[in-house]
Amino acid sequence: MVDLTTHLGLAQSTVSKHLACLRDCGLVTVRVEGRASVFSLAHPEALMDVLAAAERLLGLTGDAVALCPVYGVDGAATAAHAAGNAS
Repeated sequence: MVDLTTHLGLAQSTVSKHLACLRDCGLVTVRVEGRASVFSLAHPEALMDVLAAAERLLGLTGDAVALCPVYGVDGAATAAHAAGNAS
């Protein structure tokens, strides 16, 4: 979980809640190794299907996703900044 919290930049409690939800839904499995919990995808072959579909979709839309003014590379920073100023 330390790897995930570092990579995602989220609090340990947030990552833990998300992993518990994924486990409860049957999307991940967990195995205890000493004091660590090792999470694995329950259906890695299905994930590969999803990733392949995402690649096909992105191939059809070209740069439309990356250039989206709200969610694209520059848009993400703008949306985050706007959200921060909304509070």
